[in-house]
Amino acid sequence: MSQEWLIAIGLFMVFEGLMPALFPKIWKKTMTEAIKNPDSQLRIIGIISMLIGLAWIYFVK
Repeated sequence: MSQEWLIAIGLFMVFEGLMPALFPKIWKKTMTEAIKNPDSQLRIIGIISMLIGLAWIYFVK
């Protein structure tokens, strides 16, 4: 695995850990609300998030 991929995975982990580390009560409330949503809505949110991420990488690169 290239060094860039390892850095990207590390950054992903840092960003994923920010909310529970800085705002644990808000994060727990958000996760509780998220599990109430139907799978289809969560799937759409995930796809939109991936597309935004891909666009970000494309335009930053």
